[in-house]
Amino acid sequence: MVFQKTIKQTIETVGIGLHSGKKVGIRLRPAPVDTGIVFWRKDLPKPVAIHARADAVSNTTMCTILEQNGARVATIEHLMAALAGLGIDNLYVDLDSEEVPIMDGSSAPFIFLIQAAGIESQSKAKKVIRIKKPIEVRDGDRWARFVPYNGFKIDFTIDFQHPVFKQQNQSLAIDFSNRSFVGEVSKARTFGFLKDLEKLHAANLALGGSVDNAIVMNDYRVINQDGLRYSDEFVRHKILDAVGDVYLAGYAILGELQAYKSGHALNNVLVRKMLAQKKSYELISLDQETAQSGSSLLDEYLVPVAVR
Repeated sequence: MVFQKTIKQTIETVGIGLHSGKKVGIRLRPAPVDTGIVFWRKDLPKPVAIHARADAVSNTTMCTILEQNGARVATIEHLMAALAGLGIDNLYVDLDSEEVPIMDGSSAPFIFLIQAAGIESQSKAKKVIRIKKPIEVRDGDRWARFVPYNGFKIDFTIDFQHPVFKQQNQSLAIDFSNRSFVGEVSKARTFGFLKDLEKLHAANLALGGSVDNAIVMNDYRVINQDGLRYSDEFVRHKILDAVGDVYLAGYAILGELQAYKSGHALNNVLVRKMLAQKKSYELISLDQETAQSGSSLLDEYLVPVAVR
């Protein structure tokens, strides 16, 4: 049996909102079984709960934004990716602003926080979504699809016309059944172009963006003094984003995500379409699955991702 997980103790930190540029306090708290991931806007006159679900996504401009009960929370994808990568099923996330802090632009600081708090197994079996039939969405030449797979795999291709990208591998497949989210993906940072910064500022976006929390490129090269963390950091970050976006299904995915030039918007459309087409998936409890199969396949998929 694979059990649901939360954290052992409350932990908190502060950071800067990527788009707001404001200081943000964030607190992670343990949550009971079957709670899921719930954001709490504690700065409002009456605190509001916002559940991390695909149908709560209201905007995907430059980040994933959830909105519920008249409140919203933005830039959730890097934290959601960390929670998925460490197998956290249940958690309360308290915020004193409408945006999750960007930290260093990756999931690594959230991984550190969660591991510092400790991970605790709970008293009920984990549930996962198993993809039964292929399901696809398209937007022009961009597409994303889920296909059946005995594990969790992402095969992602980006296509940017810029000198830096010509030097990099823009396609990457990672099978998380035998490779670690923490080691392979979690440190990959978000990225952007210097020439776009003025336009973003005019739209009140990326006000907190800098080389401290993003890879920034001019017309020719990366301007960050420390360079890249992975030789193919850009596509790895897109995989990181996708891990966070598809975790809004509410459960870990047992299947393969294949994507070409996809982003937050298309990832969300895919998850919503999958959830709407009941014949494309099944929700399984890992106590039932273990008993029926007599196999540790799902343990091998879920547990190594959390500990390596």
